[in-house]
Amino acid sequence: MKIQGKMFLWLSFFVLIMAVVYGVWSKEPVGTTALFLTFGLTVMIGYYLAFTAKRVDEMAQDNLEADVADEAGELGFFAPHSWQPLSLAIGGALAFLGVVFGWWLMYFSAPVILIGLWGWVYEYYRGENQNQ
Repeated sequence: MKIQGKMFLWLSFFVLIMAVVYGVWSKEPVGTTALFLTFGLTVMIGYYLAFTAKRVDEMAQDNLEADVADEAGELGFFAPHSWQPLSLAIGGALAFLGVVFGWWLMYFSAPVILIGLWGWVYEYYRGENQNQ
């Protein structure tokens, strides 16, 4: 994580320099504001990663002698047969189509999103996956 924090902090300095150059050269306020906001976001991400790197163990990407297999292992638990992401994807697609074609489409997408979100959160509280 140390290397990612340093990368984001260096990126923030680059974005700051480009924001100043762009602002002076173009005198266009919207792009200049966007670049300064990008600078702020990259500083926040870089600081978070650098701060977190002090509290966690050294990872393989921080070790110059590391192999690819050093980070191998379990990445977490993922539901093997969940249909809820499909429901959320369909609801999200309908919601974005609602922005394009008309807000009335949100009336159809909101229930699909809520059903998918409800099902995903409570997936392991019912049926064959229920914990005893």
